[in-house]
Amino acid sequence: MAEILYTDSYIRRATKFIKRHPDIRGQYEKTLQLLETNPSHPSLHLHRLSGRLSDLYSVSINVTYRITLEFLIQDDTIVPVHVGTHDEVYRP
Repeated sequence: MAEILYTDSYIRRATKFIKRHPDIRGQYEKTLQLLETNPSHPSLHLHRLSGRLSDLYSVSINVTYRITLEFLIQDDTIVPVHVGTHDEVYRP
């Protein structure tokens, strides 16, 4: 089981995200619970990013929305970085 470490900046981003998209709050919370209990679950579509975001990973909330995160495997710690649409989380 992994530990999710929420930073202040992520909490601010997540709060804004939920205010803009209250209809997917349940999916968002389910994604975080699944990430904590089984980060390699196939429905998360966990994958390492490339290019300038190569230090980050991404998981899917649904077809449209993603969470980017730092995934520190050796410490079993997950640090969410950003949440939003595909374009929002991957833009420069």
